Amino acid sequence: MTDATVSEPGHRLKPLTPAMLRQLSARSDLRGAVQSLGHYGAIALLGALIWKVSSTWGVLWALPLMAVQGYVVAFLFMAVHETAHKTAFKSRGLNLAVGHLSAFIIGLPYEYYCLFHWDHHRYTQDPDKDPELIVGVKPASDTQLAVAYSGLLQVAGRLRLMLGHAITGNVTVPWIPESKRAVVVGEARAYAALYVLLLALSLWLSSALLLWVWFVPLVIGQFFLRPYLYAEHTGCERTRSAFENTRTTYTGAVVKWFAWNMPYHVEHHAYPSIPFHALPKLNAIVDGEIVHRGHGYIRTTRETWAWFRRQLQAAQANER
Repeated sequence: MTDATVSEPGHRLKPLTPAMLRQLSARSDLRGAVQSLGHYGAIALLGALIWKVSSTWGVLWALPLMAVQGYVVAFLFMAVHETAHKTAFKSRGLNLAVGHLSAFIIGLPYEYYCLFHWDHHRYTQDPDKDPELIVGVKPASDTQLAVAYSGLLQVAGRLRLMLGHAITGNVTVPWIPESKRAVVVGEARAYAALYVLLLALSLWLSSALLLWVWFVPLVIGQFFLRPYLYAEHTGCERTRSAFENTRTTYTGAVVKWFAWNMPYHVEHHAYPSIPFHALPKLNAIVDGEIVHRGHGYIRTTRETWAWFRRQLQAAQANER
């Protein structure tokens, strides 16, 4: 992905100098390792606490911990995203290793997502070509909108797609080129085989460990992740300018950390080669150019929900 940000007429950009871009684009195995180990360390710690509490006092007492674990596990999506750009680490091997592990945990095949996300950057906010809009929410009622914000339909959809690739060997989505279809099918089959193996081991050992520390938290975590993802582009212009078609959301340090600094999303779309750890510095440079600003995820979720409802009401009015 290039850093050529396209500006619409009348929109003034403050481009980085080549020297600034080189400095900000420096990748670091150390920074990637600290971020990854911290994220996975939190998952391991919470998992141990969930198992201890559920084994001692019962599963219900562990539910609050599962909710926290859900947030942390679901936000491994950010590790998948950053490694898809090959910016989490300087080492390509480390990007692939952490990317595949994180993708396996959240049920989103890594090579498939890389291709999906490539087209998302190429065609951001293009309703005919942006994969996020093609597979995105199209609610016909408030109930369907609420279900969409739960994230459960999206998870079910990508698991169904993965199993379809694994079982049929056919890949028909337009963002997967012919030359990559065999890779996507092989990856889907490998992931599916590993899931079946883990299920068989759990049944053989009569263990609910993975259920309570992984699967249930992952489902719960979608209620946090999906509103976060809707904040990135919902309600923004359908132009080619990253400063107009994307939203940066200003939020707390903990949220930014587990999101790998992706709340700085305008900055990421404008300069996708700049790694996660340099995005705060980039924000200080281009902040004045940002058109869409979110102020916390609770407030921004209210705004995106209202935008979806306006679209729904307009569609219903046109049908009358």
